[in-house]
Amino acid sequence: MDKVRIEKAVREILLAIGEDPEREGLVDTPRRIANMYEEIFSGLGEAPEKHLEIFFQKERYEELVLVKDIPFYSTCEHHLVPFVGKAHVAYIPKNGKLTGLSKLARVVETVSRRPQLQERLTATVADTIFNALEPYGVIVVVEAEHMCMTMRGVKKPGAMTVTSAIRGIFATDQKARAEVMSMINSGK
Repeated sequence: MDKVRIEKAVREILLAIGEDPEREGLVDTPRRIANMYEEIFSGLGEAPEKHLEIFFQKERYEELVLVKDIPFYSTCEHHLVPFVGKAHVAYIPKNGKLTGLSKLARVVETVSRRPQLQERLTATVADTIFNALEPYGVIVVVEAEHMCMTMRGVKKPGAMTVTSAIRGIFATDQKARAEVMSMINSGK
C-alpha cells in the first residue's frame, strides 16, 4: 500500500472541495486516511483460503454447520463509502473435512476488506469455502446497508440489500436449502 501517495491524493481532494489542508482540524487528515485505508483494504493482498486449514480430516460429521450473524464492513467500489452488515455461512462437510468456526468468519473478514460489490463478496466467500473444503454444499447469505444509498443518491437509510450464493447440494436439494434458510431466519 502506497501510503505517501494516498496522503497526497487526500490533500488534493481537500483542495478540490475548497478546504484548507493546513487548517488545524485537517492537517493530519491525509495521514489518518492513509492509515485507515491500509486497515480497511488489508484484504487486497491476502488470500482468503489461507484461513481454511482443515482441523479434522477423519471426523465423521457430515451434517449442517452454520455460523450466522458474522458482522462485517466493506467499501463500495463505486463510491468508496462503506457498506455494513452481517453474513451467514453454512456448509455440509464431506469426508471429514472440517475447519474451525472462526475460520469461516476470517474468510468473510478477508474478502470484505477490499473495494467491491456485495454480490462479489457473497460469491467469493462461497467459492473460497467450496473450493478449499470440497463440502457437499455451501450457502452464503449477506445482508448489508449501503451508505451510498443512505447518505447520497436515493437517501433511503435502513434499506437492506440481501444477496446469496449457493453451491453444491444446496443448488439442487430444495429441502436442504429450506432448512438452512429457516435456521438463518430463526430469531429475527
